[in-house]
Amino acid sequence: MPAMSLEPADEVGADASLDLSMAVSQLSANSTDVTIMLKALVSELASALGNRLEVQRAGGMLRKKDDIKSVRITLDNDTLQADVDGGSVRCSIGRTSGGIRIRSEQVSMEAWLTKLLTTLRDEAAHSEQTRLALEHIVIGDTP
Repeated sequence: MPAMSLEPADEVGADASLDLSMAVSQLSANSTDVTIMLKALVSELASALGNRLEVQRAGGMLRKKDDIKSVRITLDNDTLQADVDGGSVRCSIGRTSGGIRIRSEQVSMEAWLTKLLTTLRDEAAHSEQTRLALEHIVIGDTP
């Protein structure tokens, strides 16, 4: 497999190990069950994001306790929301200013993942914990 980079694919000389557009494609393509993908993301990001990650579990009489109903990630002035509805996920990105939501937009899962990974990449520049979580999400286990 060719080396991937944390920089956008069109930048020359990138020597890191992750191309975000490729990562989004891989996450989307390898996740026929979006709920499994969300569980994996939540698991990887929980320690790095702390209270900026809110997970609402479905649970109940006929559902598994670990089923995810919704995920809300707050990063700077953006709130990324993913709501599970049966076998599909509705994603939105909200923008706040001064604590007031000024905009909210429905987006595709790919756009949501791109925003999430791009923001995490920027944060990883100064957070070792976020960098490790991001690498693990995209690259997987390394020996």
